[in-house]
Amino acid sequence: MSALGLTGVLGGCGLGGDSSDVTLELIAADYGTGADDSSEKYWTALTEEYEAEHPGVRIDVTVHSWNDVDREVRERVDAGDPPDMAQIGAYADYAADGLLYKADDVLSIPVQADFVSSLATAGQLGGVQYGMPFAASTRVLFYNKTLFEDAGLTPPTTWAELAANAEVLKEEGVKYPYALPLGPEEAQAETMQWLLSGGGGYTDSMGTYGFDSAQNVRTVTWLKDELVGKGLTGPVAPGELDRADAFAAFAAGDVGMLNGHPSLIGMAGRKGVEFGTVPTPGASGASRATLGVTDWMTAFKKSGHRDEIGDFLDFVYGEDRVLDFSRDYDLLPVTTSASRAMGRSAQDEPLRPFLDQLPTAELYPVGKTSWADVNAEIKQRIGKAVSPNGSPEDVLGRLQATAVRAESAR
Repeated sequence: MSALGLTGVLGGCGLGGDSSDVTLELIAADYGTGADDSSEKYWTALTEEYEAEHPGVRIDVTVHSWNDVDREVRERVDAGDPPDMAQIGAYADYAADGLLYKADDVLSIPVQADFVSSLATAGQLGGVQYGMPFAASTRVLFYNKTLFEDAGLTPPTTWAELAANAEVLKEEGVKYPYALPLGPEEAQAETMQWLLSGGGGYTDSMGTYGFDSAQNVRTVTWLKDELVGKGLTGPVAPGELDRADAFAAFAAGDVGMLNGHPSLIGMAGRKGVEFGTVPTPGASGASRATLGVTDWMTAFKKSGHRDEIGDFLDFVYGEDRVLDFSRDYDLLPVTTSASRAMGRSAQDEPLRPFLDQLPTAELYPVGKTSWADVNAEIKQRIGKAVSPNGSPEDVLGRLQATAVRAESAR
């Protein structure tokens, strides 16, 4: 975590006398699966509570799907009209352009110090924290217990076992033996989880992009040849299958296995699907690394409402509110206090496997100013690598070239 200065005290200590009639605009991502559990409900309740205690401040929240939210904020920034706050997937490019408040400009010291340390560190650019983690998750392999029991299968620990199980499930008529969502919604997550399980990843040990490493080429080639090429990933081409649709298919009982984050627990449970979870299989055993994902709250300087933003964010990051959001959407808390409370609570027992992984999970290279551009390219390109006429080596090589250019441009 970056060193904390006196500005942290000023940012979150409360509003001054000139704070009346201020409207703060927040653009946020939707974590729900439909109208019934849209994040709009969470933000409406939270802002009503905040505004009742702060009659001079109005919070205007607009919620967008994950397909649209990053683009919406980018377009606003490019037009010179950023919101006061944005809860999005990347922060570093905005920070490098001098558009964001530092975390200790807006948050009080106790609030900033409460972030899970690995997430706070991931929010730094040049040793200074700009990205404030908002929600987190890790990944495990979900499997449909009923389908497995009917087929006499046991959960896989290796790629070979996963493929063999998928073969049996296909013979049993399962629609998606293994669901491989490489569509544009969240292809970067599924891809990184697989690359990690093959001993690779987006960057090497020095933090340099390494899309075209031998390990990565081997992993994607295995996916193409052993899963997609053998018809084990279902009727929708992986490059066209979004994560939300894959999760919905699992909750409908149509998926044998898929990589999932905690929100799938509630989705499957509400539909009555009996499921189990195991660590992600690797090339020769359970993967030693798992993907960790956190989304970012950012505060833009444009409006100059630093104190009002800070006071509101201190409210947002209160322990009870962090716990409420995490429980509403089956996600992991980003603060130490809420994580400890969740770890002690019997009601949160299903989240323990995910929570235990969080401190050591590997995150996207979000501290790179090029990450937003590279992330967009992964979403658009990676599905082609496993298509019938696709070349893993070619696609990964193109992604590497894009990443190098984006990094150099910054």
